[in-house]
Amino acid sequence: MKVLYFAWIRERVGKAEEEIELPASVVTAADLIDWLRNKGEEYALAFGNPKIVRVALDKTHVQPGARIGAAREVAFFPPMTGG
Repeated sequence: MKVLYFAWIRERVGKAEEEIELPASVVTAADLIDWLRNKGEEYALAFGNPKIVRVALDKTHVQPGARIGAAREVAFFPPMTGG
């Protein structure tokens, strides 16, 4: 699965994207955030407050409880403001 990181999440993780193999225990976007948070200090820093992290599966915004299913891409980004 391709994982994309944007804005300060990218800065904290130290990369814009990566390919990962999901363990069987990762079923939802929230599961993935929890799994990533345990991957290292930089991930723990980026996902320290999962309530403010936004998620998109295959370019569609989803809630953290959304099932990943057959998605090929997940993107993480901070809340955005518009104007």
